[in-house]
Amino acid sequence: MRELRVRVKPGSSKGPLVEPAPEGLGVELLVYVRERAVDGKANAAVERVVAEHLGLAPSRVAIVRGHAGRAKTLRVDG
Repeated sequence: MRELRVRVKPGSSKGPLVEPAPEGLGVELLVYVRERAVDGKANAAVERVVAEHLGLAPSRVAIVRGHAGRAKTLRVDG
């Protein structure tokens, strides 16, 4: 199990897309999702897109911090 820091761009026309983050942002990945941050839809999309990017089942990725913000910490099992 490890933690992964990401920055989310909800409502993005680029999404779904995962890119390495530029230096100095304090996160490892930028995650673009089409879903808006309404009723947890963007959070669910982030978990699904990151799992797919890492080649894992969606159940192996979960947000542990940052549910209401754009900077999130994910727990990755596997």
